[in-house]
Amino acid sequence: MNIRKAEKSDSKYIAPILLLAMEDIIYKFIAKEDYALAKDFLQYFIESENNQYSYQNCFVAEENDEIIGAVNIYNGADIEKLRAPIIEYVRKHHNPEFDPEFETHAGEYYIDSLGVNPKYQGKGIGSQLLQFLIDKYVHKNKEVLGLLVEEDNPSAKKLYLKLGFKVVGNKTLVKKNLEHLQIKN
Repeated sequence: MNIRKAEKSDSKYIAPILLLAMEDIIYKFIAKEDYALAKDFLQYFIESENNQYSYQNCFVAEENDEIIGAVNIYNGADIEKLRAPIIEYVRKHHNPEFDPEFETHAGEYYIDSLGVNPKYQGKGIGSQLLQFLIDKYVHKNKEVLGLLVEEDNPSAKKLYLKLGFKVVGNKTLVKKNLEHLQIKN
């Protein structure tokens, strides 16, 4: 398996993979439970530049020329700037009252979402993607990595704790209560 920086041409493969991790949240963004619309919404932003979901902020795991996993990560200090085009689009096309909380902040690189193609789940790909990010951001660049985990997802939390993440607090995002975890050198 190879992990590399995503390219614009990867967008159509990244969208359904990341949507696995954030389907509920995207449904709240677009104000309806419509998988095709949610995938198109996410793909639009992954293909675009200078927003939080942009391919510029993604890494992909590939095997035999197939993208089997993806992760979206960015500097928390940039959340306001990266979220602005999404807020503007959502307010114009889906929900004029849209005003989401910021899930990250300066002082951490934020793992927004991570997904693995269902055909490849349970094979350690998510762990390998996380370890890649820990090596790159924490060990090599001395950065803090942060992420949110749903309270009703104990298996994901167990994995994060096993990899060295620690619970540092709680956050709310689109009315969902989440635990905030970080790992630092």
